[in-house]
Amino acid sequence: MPDTLRRLSVRQWSLAGLAFCALMMGVALGLEHIGGLEPCPLCIFQRVAVLAAAAVFLVAAIHNPRGRVGAALYGGLSLAAVLGGIGVAWRHLWLQSLPPDQVPSCGPGLDYMMDILPMRDVVAMVLSGSGECAEIDFLLMGISLPGWTLIGFVILAVAPLGILLGAFRQPRSSLNGSHRPA
Repeated sequence: MPDTLRRLSVRQWSLAGLAFCALMMGVALGLEHIGGLEPCPLCIFQRVAVLAAAAVFLVAAIHNPRGRVGAALYGGLSLAAVLGGIGVAWRHLWLQSLPPDQVPSCGPGLDYMMDILPMRDVVAMVLSGSGECAEIDFLLMGISLPGWTLIGFVILAVAPLGILLGAFRQPRSSLNGSHRPA
């Protein structure tokens, strides 16, 4: 890792991650509201992962912990959100790769499921997939939207990994943030 990247603070990594989350959401909302593409339930779950990562990055940027524990906590939480997004995007791509005769049938809409089912059941039903999520409505350079979202999450993972690497490169005496430079 270049020396300049090693010296970035939790705040700097978090602001970079937050900016990339804003870019991802801007593209998603633009495709929905300008391009007319309606998000399927898996698309919505990917948006939730982006928003969860953005929330962690925002709090981390405001707090800007100096100690190893705080940095590791924010790095771990944001990485968990990003990994969740990677998992959902991967699942979405898998559904899109199925032969037409193996695509699950379309289920009820997400709004309806949220109204009548417990959250655990909603998550299970969405992740099991529906025909609506297997449709490919848009390709850019031969890659579908969940493919681009997966690429976005992989790029976004650089920020929490940078926070975590910075946390574990700190001297042991900075465990509680009391490290004083020599």
